[in-house]
Amino acid sequence: MQNWFSIIPRNLSLNIYVWVIFSFLPFFFIFRSNSALEIVLGLIAILTFFLAYRLSFLSDGWPVYVWVSIKIIISVGMTLFYGYVYVSLFLAYFIGNVQRKAGFLTLYIIHLVTTLVAIYGSFFTQTELFFTQLPFIIITIIGVVLLPFNTYNRIKREKLEGELADANQKISKLMVFEERQRIARDLHDTLGQKLSLIGLKSDLAGKLVKVDQEKAVSEMKDINQTARTALKEVRDMVSDMRGTRLKDELRYIRQLLEAAEIEYDIEGEHELQQTPLLIEDVASMCLKEAITNVVKHSGASLCRIGVLEKEDRIELIIQDDGIGFPEQVAENGLRGMRERLEFVNGHLDISGQEGTSLKIMIPKAVKQESSEVVE
Repeated sequence: MQNWFSIIPRNLSLNIYVWVIFSFLPFFFIFRSNSALEIVLGLIAILTFFLAYRLSFLSDGWPVYVWVSIKIIISVGMTLFYGYVYVSLFLAYFIGNVQRKAGFLTLYIIHLVTTLVAIYGSFFTQTELFFTQLPFIIITIIGVVLLPFNTYNRIKREKLEGELADANQKISKLMVFEERQRIARDLHDTLGQKLSLIGLKSDLAGKLVKVDQEKAVSEMKDINQTARTALKEVRDMVSDMRGTRLKDELRYIRQLLEAAEIEYDIEGEHELQQTPLLIEDVASMCLKEAITNVVKHSGASLCRIGVLEKEDRIELIIQDDGIGFPEQVAENGLRGMRERLEFVNGHLDISGQEGTSLKIMIPKAVKQESSEVVE
């Protein structure tokens, strides 16, 4: 049930002052009785009602219905013997707080029927007082009919709004986390390729420095240029997370394969014409990861790359004549590639007959949830 601060209704036409008046008004009806016994019984009844009313908010399960039953009995008694019908409004508000639909409807019907019966009975037991209160009794009946549904729907709406706010907060955190993961992967792939190229060219320059100094100097210039290019790409990526064009990636792939002394054959479109930038960026990153794995792990002497742009998709085929990827690379090294492809509904096939063959298929239709905006 709700906390103590929810006992007084919120966001209702009846404000807190009206409810305070309703809390003290029964004592006026009680003390107007002629019998001391009636006054004592009335005081006990109204104090018992508010005690049950308080405990009903603190309880859960079957005790709730026990307290409600006590309150209904007291409400009927106050209406019949003291002409005070307004205690039924407290009950109407509380019933609206019962969010179990079956329990709510059951208590609502019982309370409505008993209130109408008690008001009808008070016509005979409190005739004079009944007619003097008739406009207020009509308003009370309307309140008993409408207040439970008003309270029930408001609490349900607030609960759904709270759940929606929590869900939006979780989605925001997940989006931030996923964006960080994506940036981390992109930085890793960009720096990883360039650093691998720098490492290979450094080894080559070290071997050539005693044999062919001019070529060694040329390799060191390439190392310097590659380092500058890597720095520029990182800065560009951090500043505006721009997409990577396939034609630019193919140029660096050639340098990487040449530095690794791996022959290569690139067929197909080098520049995509009708492919969204997001799809081209994912294709470029996947191609970069695949070639980096070929250089690092395959031990290949030949690498074939095929780029095919169709009306509804693009296909990338990377084949090498090496020994294949180690199991750890196959499971973990390709994980980032698969994660990228999931965002754009892409697919990756890998086979290991006579070297390693990767086939990447990416539809051109971008899923809406894969769109990413960096602010």
